[in-house]
Amino acid sequence: MAFDGIITKALVSDFQKSLIGARVNKVFQPDKTEIILNLYNGENVLFDICIHPDYYRICFTNISKPNPTNALNFCMLLRKYLTSTKITNISSVDLDRIIYIDFQGTNEIKDTVNLRLVIELMGRRSNIVLLNNNGFIIDSLKHIVTADREILPAREYVLPSASKKSFLGLNSFDEFYSIISEISYDDLSIHLSNIFTGFTNIFVSNILDELDISINSKDINDLKEIYDYIKNLIDNFGTESVSLKLIDKDYTICFAEQTESLSSFLDTFYANKEKENIFKAAKSELSKLILASLKKASKKLDNINQKLKSCNDMDKYKLYGELLTANLYKFTGNFADEKVELENYYDNNNLIEIKLDTSVSYSKNAERFFKKYNKLKNTLAIVTVQKKEAELEIEYIESIIYSVSNAKTLEDIEEIHNEFSENVLMKRYNYKSFQKVSSDKNLTNNLNKIVINNFDVYIGKNNKQNDYLSLHFADKSDLWFHAQGFHGAHVILKTYNKNPDEDTIFKCAQLAKQNCKASLERNVSVDYTYIKFVKKHPSGKTGMVSYTNYKTIIVP
Repeated sequence: MAFDGIITKALVSDFQKSLIGARVNKVFQPDKTEIILNLYNGENVLFDICIHPDYYRICFTNISKPNPTNALNFCMLLRKYLTSTKITNISSVDLDRIIYIDFQGTNEIKDTVNLRLVIELMGRRSNIVLLNNNGFIIDSLKHIVTADREILPAREYVLPSASKKSFLGLNSFDEFYSIISEISYDDLSIHLSNIFTGFTNIFVSNILDELDISINSKDINDLKEIYDYIKNLIDNFGTESVSLKLIDKDYTICFAEQTESLSSFLDTFYANKEKENIFKAAKSELSKLILASLKKASKKLDNINQKLKSCNDMDKYKLYGELLTANLYKFTGNFADEKVELENYYDNNNLIEIKLDTSVSYSKNAERFFKKYNKLKNTLAIVTVQKKEAELEIEYIESIIYSVSNAKTLEDIEEIHNEFSENVLMKRYNYKSFQKVSSDKNLTNNLNKIVINNFDVYIGKNNKQNDYLSLHFADKSDLWFHAQGFHGAHVILKTYNKNPDEDTIFKCAQLAKQNCKASLERNVSVDYTYIKFVKKHPSGKTGMVSYTNYKTIIVP
């Protein structure tokens, strides 16, 4: 993300008007990377300090976040020292992403106490450090020990060593030019961001675009334009002529009349980013969970198929038993031979060889063959039913996988998880890793509805919605559409007892194709019928139905 030193400097300039004089009412720590100060300066505001390696920032926020039941240690420390203090100053270090917030309060004996909160926004090395008035560390969110500094209690705070040059320290364009012309370059945006503190590629690239300057330009007039632009931009920090703008999936600062404050922009931007990441993580976690259950179900089906394969010899053992029993009069002795050859009266009396157990008699061998036959016969009856159940189970899990792959929002993921966790399959596998964001919801709040030729059409996003739409929501006179033989959405055409024309029906069939696993295939068969002919599938699986009296449309 482009939260660079330039943006930090611009924000601090804004905060100098809105933060100084604010009193700290409360301190919150929603998680291990974020501190929120509840401030009062004519009105209550929330000031967000986040050191997440991907979302580090400071800004006012309107987004409330749940707090842990037991406050974390650093939060308790800040509550002790900062509650009821007032902010006396806020500043940044050069164009680096290091911010000082100074507080003043009183101790137990009413003596004035000055404190400083240091916010280091440096990716994975980001930190929040509380200092006393002598510059020594009271404590920090993260304890760090490196070759050049120690961030530990009672140590003197030392700034990170600077590895780049300071643009603010330049007195003229001549200094700027002499610095950047020392080393040859191909890309000016990379070159400047490597030389100066606080510059990022996206910041410089945007300036080049706005000034219509080539990335490999070495023209002195072009470089003078760049220098003047940056200098004027910094001089206008704290005014409404500077704002943030989106560039692809990132942002940068530029000259533009503000439509919203820098802080408000950042709050919205990062809230959306965090929501997107939570969605991706939840989708990934749920996908792993479901794929694991599919693997178990597939292994179960393989075992069933192995048992069925062993039943192929069932009739052979029955034949052996019958032939031995029919020929017992020919055999003498208490123990059988290793093998015998008998005439198979089921096969034109051709000879058949039967291997025997020599430790028992011929009659006992025949008895064992019949026993093995009966055992396999019973096994066949049981595993045939089990195979149907396992195949239905796999079909159901595959429908869940399709729903997850099509999920677009966190609410979609929640619904799919709720459905899957309620299923007996989940209870059998005892999955508990996915934490639901919320409890069951009213499904009507998240239905996908469109209008076709003045008819309302609803499209199920997952099995639970399919179940709700087809079995509870739709009326008997409504039309139901589904791609034949593929996992996909149930499409409901609300007829309101009217007769939809052929165009409306075909467009609904197209929607059924577009929202099924075969959406990219040609000539997909889509079945449709009245809801009164749609019933819950005998298996009871969510989203699975049986239907009759249907017609089929081929959708190209």
